[in-house]
Order: sequence, then structure tokens, then C-alpha cells
Amino acid sequence: MADDRKIFADSVTPLPPAEGPTHLGLMVAKALPETGKERMTVVFSLALPDSAQADLQKMVAEGKVLTPQQLNKNYSADAGDAKALTSWLKSEGFRIEKVSDDRTSVYAQGTVEQIEKALAVKMVRVTKDGITYTAAQDAPSLPKSVGKSVSAIVGLQPFRRAHKQFRICPQSGVPAPVRGAKRAVAKTAKGKKTNAAPAKSAVTNGYLVSEILKAYGADGLGVTGKGQTIAILIDTFPTAADMKAFWKLNKLKTKISQVTMINVNNATLPPQEGEETLDAQWTSGIAPGAKIRIYASGTLQFTDLDRALDRIISDLASQPTMRQLSISLGLGETFMAQGEINAQSQKFLKLAAAGVNVFVASGDAGSNPDVTGHNSGGPTQVEYESSDINVIGVGGTTLNLKPDGSVQSESGWVGSGGGKSGRFTRQAWQHGPGVPTGTQRLVPDVALAADPNTGACVILHGQRQQIGGTSWSTPVWAGFCALINEARAKAGKPALTFLPPKLYPLAGSSSFRDITAGNNGAFNATAGYDMVTGLGVPNVKALIAALP
Repeated sequence: MADDRKIFADSVTPLPPAEGPTHLGLMVAKALPETGKERMTVVFSLALPDSAQADLQKMVAEGKVLTPQQLNKNYSADAGDAKALTSWLKSEGFRIEKVSDDRTSVYAQGTVEQIEKALAVKMVRVTKDGITYTAAQDAPSLPKSVGKSVSAIVGLQPFRRAHKQFRICPQSGVPAPVRGAKRAVAKTAKGKKTNAAPAKSAVTNGYLVSEILKAYGADGLGVTGKGQTIAILIDTFPTAADMKAFWKLNKLKTKISQVTMINVNNATLPPQEGEETLDAQWTSGIAPGAKIRIYASGTLQFTDLDRALDRIISDLASQPTMRQLSISLGLGETFMAQGEINAQSQKFLKLAAAGVNVFVASGDAGSNPDVTGHNSGGPTQVEYESSDINVIGVGGTTLNLKPDGSVQSESGWVGSGGGKSGRFTRQAWQHGPGVPTGTQRLVPDVALAADPNTGACVILHGQRQQIGGTSWSTPVWAGFCALINEARAKAGKPALTFLPPKLYPLAGSSSFRDITAGNNGAFNATAGYDMVTGLGVPNVKALIAALP
């Protein structure tokens, strides 16, 4: 009987009962008989008690850090509840693939027929962007006896996935702009106005590491990130050849032995597209003495991203210096089910409580990202994961340098994601000059160079290319965090705890260069905090001195 079951209405986006197109750009059709044997992985998320989550959130805001052992001992899902759930799933024919160390995620694989029967859900065929998936049409449910502690069921609509926040410059392959040259307005291949490169230049294909270090006060500091570990979450690995070529070009002594590549799901990984290469080259470039751990999820489905986050959390016990994580992925909040967000948010809370600063790209479609991450008339919204209250949302700027390498101008990049969250409330630490009144979480927190037209040098498939997007600003911030943590260790200070409560009090100080020009569509860069560039861009030297 329905009264005996718990319905998870916020784990899916309901699809229309009739066949045909939907407002999400999907084409729905009846499921075919042969799809019944198709196997899918579903994640059952078990929530921590509200009191435990509130306790952790308070500690994060206060700058307290728990060891992985303390987190597992005191902030895990109930063992009896997890056992009851896994036993029931096995009795329904599911194969248990993994249970996270804290028992908050149970990964179970079953056939579509088993899923329909066990979860009382109707599965249909859904086509999106030319790819057809089997997905839930309505909300799943569980018997109350096993579902009482389950907060969400993730993975039943695999057409919903994150996208990468990088943009290859349309001018890549031709000379990049002369530092400080006046830029003409032109149109990209997508027909949007952008700042195009002049025809001639003395510098080709993107900024080098040394230029970015100088632009943000991070050069000559005597730190390289040594003793620190930076984690990267993405779907695949860069090639060793591209990494070595990048280090050689930038005159860095980084060795491939400093990079560990973890295939989270032991899956066949997709080919390199540029995101993974940008992330790895620029974290290792900014912090050439740090160790880099790349966690490849295989796909950008939230089930696989959840598993990668669980692996990162699990590895903290053996990787105590992994205090910074770079993620350049996102999806507009309105396109996500609340259950998916809740499941991941619990993991970001755990990471923050363990002292890991998670830097997340705010997006490359300005204030109105569509479901693909482009600005083609989507709703005014921010993108998750950058809107989570336990991460640092990183926006983007357009950076122009003079021939001597000093900053000529810097403005808010039109693609910089930002705005007001519709899913998270504002935390007490998010206040200061320019922060508007209200109760919604604001994005981004900080910014850095991101405009692909004044983008980063990246070696991809052996070729030098110019790439930008908030996928560039984010790993650079993670690299800066490693530099700051090394400087703190040398000064006998503890590693950084959750950064936002420490950064917002520095608004308007020499630790940040305030960005007061530019916009991302709905919002303008203004004096003080703004929803294009956050607090502004860092002066790393000043930050090292100012951070308590």
C-alpha cells in the first residue's frame, strides 16, 4: 500500500505522462521491452541527523577542524539503518557496489525491471542532445521500514549531469593579444559579442604561469606549494606528455611523479577535451612543489561525481596535506533535483569540516546559464556546485597586462557565473561592503582571470592553445591556497580552515583588488562585493600576511 512507502518527490524532476518534448529540452518516449535488462547504478543517500549537520556547520563557521577519524566516528549514518537498507536491496536483486565509509551513500546496481518493481517507479526512454537514456518518469519510493533514514535516491535520471566550465578561445591557434592593446568588439562563433584579439601580437596563445603569478602578487614569495596536496575532480586524465611540455615551456621543475591519477570507478575514461588538462597544468604550474591527485569520475553523472567525492573524503586519512580541491563543474540550480543537491552538499560539509577548501567554478554563461552551461536564454540563476555554502565559488575577470607584466586593467568577465542561490540561505560570514541585504547565498565569493580572449596557455594534444573560463580561475585559486598553506607551515601557523569566514572581513583591504567594471548580464561589477567578481581578485602576498 502507498501508505507503507516513503516517496522521494525531490529526487527527480517529474516528466510529463505523455510522449513528446519537455521544457527541459528532452524527448520522452515509452520504455522498450528490451531496456528492462539494462543495468543502472542508483545511490541511496542517508542523511546525518539535523542536529549533527547543524553541529558540523557551526564548527566550520568557527574555523574548527575534525580529523577523518573523528568525522567517521561521530558523524556517520546509523549502521543499523544502512544494514537494513542493503539487506533489503539485495533481497530485491540489487548488487551492492559500495557503501561509503560514513555509510551516507549506498551504491546499488540493478536492472531497470528491478528498479521499477523495487522503487515503484515508471521508467521511460528520454533523449537529450541526441543521446537516449532510461530514466524515471515519476518519483521513486521505498518501504518506510528501510527508507526512513534515506534522504534521496540519486541516479534515476542520468540525462541530468554536470558540465565543464571551460572555453577554448575562438582565436586559439592565432597570435594572442598584445599586452595592453586596445581590444576590438567582435563576435564569437556562437554569435555573442566578445573582446576579440588584434591581428598582430608579440605573445602567442595565452598567459604563462609567471605572468599570472606576478599579476596577483604571488611571485617571489619563496613558496612552491611544497608539502601540500591539491585534489582535482574531473572525468578523465590529462596526458603525461602534455603535462611535461607545459612544465618545460613554463620553466618549471615539476615531475610527473608528483601527480597521482585515480580512476575512481575503474571505468574506461573519455578522451581529453581540455578541461582536465587546464586543471592539472595550472594547479601544478601555480604550485609546482605540490603533489597533485586527479580523481577521474569517468562520467559527469552525479552518481559518479558522488562516488569521487566519497573517495576523496576516504583518502583524507592517508593524505593529511590534501587541503585544497579544485572542481570546474556545474549545472544550473533550476535544472537539478533538490535531493541531488542535498546528497552532494552533505559531502562538501564533511570536506569543509576536515579542513579542505573546495574551490568551484561559478560558470561561464554569466547570470543566465541554460541546461548546457551556455548563455542562450536560460533563467537568471546560479550553478551548483559553486552555490554550496561549504565551498568557495570562483568567478572570472578579463585581465589585460602591460608589456612589463603589470596589470593595465581588469574587469568582470561577461561569462562569470553569479547571482542569488535559490537553494541555499546566506551564512553569517557573507556580509560586508557591497553585500546586498537578503537571505540568499550569493555567488561568487572571489574571482580571477577567466576570459578566454585573454586566456591561459595550455598544452593540449601536443599543441599550444589558449583556454579560459572559470575552469581556469578555479585551479589557480586552488594553487594559491597551496602556496598560502606552505607559507603558513613555514611560519609555524596551522593550515587554513574554511576560507570564506576569513576572507569576507578582508573586503576592501590590500588583500583584494576590487573589480568595479564589467557585468555578467543581470549584475554589474561594483565597488565592494558584487555578483560578478565577489570580493575581487587576490594579492597573495598580502593575503599570506593578513590571514589569521
